[in-house]
Amino acid sequence: MNAVDLPPIFEFVEGGNLTETNLTCSNGDCITVDSLSCPNTLNKTALLYTLSVFYIFIFMIGLVANFVVVWMNFQAKTTGYETHLYIFNLAVADLCVLITLPVWVVSLVQQSQWHLGEITCKITHLVFSINLYGSIFFLACMSVDRYLSVAYFTTSSNAKKKRIRRCICIFVWLFAFFVSLPDTYYLKTISTNNETYCRPVYPEESAREWLAGMELSSVLLGFIIPFPVIAVFYCLLAKAISASNDQERKSNGKVIFAYVVVFLVCWLPYHVAVFLDLLLAFHFIPFSCQMENFLYTALHVTQCFSLVHCCINPILYSFINRNYKYELMKAFIFKYSAKTGLTKLIDTSRVSEMEYSALDQNAK
Repeated sequence: MNAVDLPPIFEFVEGGNLTETNLTCSNGDCITVDSLSCPNTLNKTALLYTLSVFYIFIFMIGLVANFVVVWMNFQAKTTGYETHLYIFNLAVADLCVLITLPVWVVSLVQQSQWHLGEITCKITHLVFSINLYGSIFFLACMSVDRYLSVAYFTTSSNAKKKRIRRCICIFVWLFAFFVSLPDTYYLKTISTNNETYCRPVYPEESAREWLAGMELSSVLLGFIIPFPVIAVFYCLLAKAISASNDQERKSNGKVIFAYVVVFLVCWLPYHVAVFLDLLLAFHFIPFSCQMENFLYTALHVTQCFSLVHCCINPILYSFINRNYKYELMKAFIFKYSAKTGLTKLIDTSRVSEMEYSALDQNAK
């Protein structure tokens, strides 16, 4: 995503920390940041060190959980890679987001400075942005796919659905790549007061327009569009199973409700903070040092909290599902226990792809 969407090492607008001044850029390009000076009332060092601890925790938990999902998709013999294609791509996207976190942590503990060079700045941002967008887009695609598979395509062949899913996944990756390019292009390492930062340097004559465009596209593509898609199609799916007296299907409805709530809770606070930051930058909100400090804290904290989604995704979309539980049991417990007959029992107890879409296969 854009610069504000990264763990906030790209703080090119900090409303009250600078007076009106020209930032000296390493390659000669400069922009003017228009702001006022505020006293240092916020303990930024303590905040950044605390968030670094949380980022490390998110990194470790998410890395293990998503790696297990990817590994299981490669190892599965009966469900296979294609059956859970969205799950696989979601786990890959979340893994790539998480892999960049140690780099952000290094920058955070150095007071958001960047000492890894401009190429690393661009590449790390691009990897983070593509995969964060990809993760959100795959969640939206999954919600549509599950509902349509139940409501309209119950008789479609698996081969046809696999081809469609492959095409959609390729499109999602390409779209995430292209929407991540503009902001990455303008990223530069800039120097001011003997400190070096990795920040976007937009064309001086249209810097404010670029800033507005990047932040609005972040909110639009990261939340305003995908959340209604996820909410509407999962609500339709839940409605399709609500008439059933089957207890298991009702429990599936609770899981569907959790999909919507988790996405909302993880991402809404951050995008509200981004939108308020945009309003403050364009003087729609009166500037004050209290507001500047509040938004500085809010952007950092909500960004960190939003990445918890990378840890929750494999739990919600994989480990709660019975298919994945059986695959875990086979992979880690019964891989070499064929003589006991347990492996065969697990295979025969597997549920169909239709139940993975929150309905049993005979629900038509």
